[in-house]
Amino acid sequence: MSRDDSDEAYVVGLCNEVLEETALTQHTFDWLLGDPGASGRRAKLPVDAFWPGRRMVVEYREIQHDRPVAHFDKPNRLTVSGVHCGEQRAIYDASRGSQIPAHGLRLVVIRPADLDADRRGRLRRNRDTDLETVRKLLARTSDEDRVTAAFRRWLLAEEWVPVTPTDRWTDIEAVRGEERLICEAKGRTSEKGVDAHIAYANSCAE
Repeated sequence: MSRDDSDEAYVVGLCNEVLEETALTQHTFDWLLGDPGASGRRAKLPVDAFWPGRRMVVEYREIQHDRPVAHFDKPNRLTVSGVHCGEQRAIYDASRGSQIPAHGLRLVVIRPADLDADRRGRLRRNRDTDLETVRKLLARTSDEDRVTAAFRRWLLAEEWVPVTPTDRWTDIEAVRGEERLICEAKGRTSEKGVDAHIAYANSCAE
């Protein structure tokens, strides 16, 4: 399957339709870099879609970004970084997750689970349903988003490294040495503390 026929291209196309603008695809930034290669050079990491006027980046992350998939992870083959592809993918996702907001851009991550997909993460391409979902995801500019962005900046200043959350409902997860933070952001609400109490209860139950 070519990139033009991929689920990524389908999702970016939906975003373009909602925003009524065409994204720059596979765009790179001078400050978003991968690990050094054999020559010592650091390649620029592309993002799936970027709308400069809106200062918005969209990443479509298939299931291999959130759980092990041997076909994509290639666990028996190491990259130039000394880790297999799955580990390197997680490192680069974490870099995008920290560096993009740190440079004043809004990052929207869309996953198969957000759309009409089968158990293997393949999109059924139910266009009307998916379009409405994408519309809601791109319109989300809540207090929670602002709290998350501010807290992420503080974490970076305190030498925490944001990583891809192990739970898709977690707002921010970060590590520093042997420490790990699992964070729930909260904006203005009439039910203060509810999510935090639920998260604590679930943690204790485990």
